[in-house]
Amino acid sequence: MGFTRAELESFRDATIPPLVEPGVRLLFVGINPGLWTAATGTPFARPGNRFWPALVTAGILPRLPRYAEPLSADDRRMIFDAGVGVDNLVARATVRADELSRDELRTGATALADRVGAWRPRAVAVVGLTAYRQGFGRPRAVAGRQDDDIAGVATWVLPNPSGLNAHDTVESLARAYAGPARAAGVIG
Repeated sequence: MGFTRAELESFRDATIPPLVEPGVRLLFVGINPGLWTAATGTPFARPGNRFWPALVTAGILPRLPRYAEPLSADDRRMIFDAGVGVDNLVARATVRADELSRDELRTGATALADRVGAWRPRAVAVVGLTAYRQGFGRPRAVAGRQDDDIAGVATWVLPNPSGLNAHDTVESLARAYAGPARAAGVIG
C-alpha cells in the first residue's frame, strides 16, 4: 500500500481512535499520529517505523502485524491478546511532532491521564521524551521509569521509534520496551 504526497497531506489534522481494548495491561503512548497512521488508521504505520519490529524483538508480540496498512482483525486480536494498547498524547495528525504546540501537548497529557485512569493498565510507556517533558510539565525528566505515575499507573518514558530518532535501533528499542512489558506482566 502506498500513498502520494498529496494523498497523505489530505490526512493532515485527521484523528484516529486509540487501539485499546478493556483489560489492556501495557499502554504505549505515541506523541501524535503521523499522516500515514491517519491514512491507514494503524498506529506507527509508516514503513520503516521501528515500533512494531521492536515489540516482536522484545517478545511482546509473537509476530509482526501488517502495520503499513489498516490492521486486520487477526492482527488486532493478536495485539489485544498480548495485553497491548496504543494511544497518543495528541490525536491530531501532522507530518512531524514538532508541529504541535506546548498547549496541545499539555491538554493531551491531561486527557491521557483521564483515559489511563479509566482503563487502568498495569504500565504506561510514553515513547517521546521531549513531548512527555512538555505535556506533563516535567522539564528534567529522563528516559526510564518515572517517579511520577500517570493516574496512579507505573509510567516509563522511552525512546521514540521514528526513523528521525536515528541513534536507536530495533534492538535498543526492544530492550527499552521490555522494562514496562515485564512490569505489566506481558513478558516474563
